[in-house]
Amino acid sequence: MKHQPKTLHGANMDIDLTSAQNVTWKQDLCPWNEAENSGTTHKCAIKNTSICDYFCGVQAPDNVLCSYPHQNED
Repeated sequence: MKHQPKTLHGANMDIDLTSAQNVTWKQDLCPWNEAENSGTTHKCAIKNTSICDYFCGVQAPDNVLCSYPHQNED
């Protein structure tokens, strides 16, 4: 069964969107981070390194599509 991904606003990614340490726009929390609550910070995508198992793509202007808690089936 294919699950509908959630839309997370603010792009929880490390892909050089800004050089500032603190972004000024709203960012939704990662549902995996919230569920795990272990202190580990998961990112949807990290430049030249990895893409989260739950990452389903990016939607303009800065939204991440997330399938958590179901791994991306595509």
